[in-house]
Amino acid sequence: MAEDDNRIERERLARRLLEELNLSEEVYNAIRKVPRHEFIPLEMSRDAYADIPLPIGSGQTISAPHMVAIICNLLELKKGEKVLEVGGGSGYHAAVVAEIIGKDGRVISIERRENLAKQASKVLSKLGYGNVSFIIGDGSEGFELEAPYDKIYVTASAPDIPEPLIKQLKNGGILVIPVGDHTQYLIIVRKSKGGEIVKKNWGPVRFVPLVGKYGFES
Repeated sequence: MAEDDNRIERERLARRLLEELNLSEEVYNAIRKVPRHEFIPLEMSRDAYADIPLPIGSGQTISAPHMVAIICNLLELKKGEKVLEVGGGSGYHAAVVAEIIGKDGRVISIERRENLAKQASKVLSKLGYGNVSFIIGDGSEGFELEAPYDKIYVTASAPDIPEPLIKQLKNGGILVIPVGDHTQYLIIVRKSKGGEIVKKNWGPVRFVPLVGKYGFES
């Protein structure tokens, strides 16, 4: 697909999501700007701006744009924040977050599959997202070295909310994570300024299983 066609399809997708999901202006603009076609295999390029998940290899998928937009909306991202992503995959979701938090913000993305992490890093570098760092490791344990985080989100479903992620979330922060096996729900975790935890069930979703110490398999 030609670059102009990609831009037109991307803007059409962003407008539809804006109307359907009541997106913030920041999330809408990020979906409008980030070139999803750069993050998927060439043979999938025709479906780059279809609102569906797509395979990216190693049994993983790039999430449907509406789910990326929903999670970003729920995180209430702000300029300059430090964000932990568990399950970097293609790098697309990290790019959308990076757009919203701006150059003064940081995304630390953990991906257990080295081939995916290297490919995502390559694409992000090519597109100029210098504020995204990929770490190869077990995302279910978080990344203590950079904690605490303003926001944390997980792109695979866990059997329960991993305790390390709650500990690494800054007071006043938000964690968004899918939880469950056959039946999954998107859970929003808010940590108050005093450290109290409040959980809210956003609704049913479908994600690949989280792999790791606090996942379904290690």
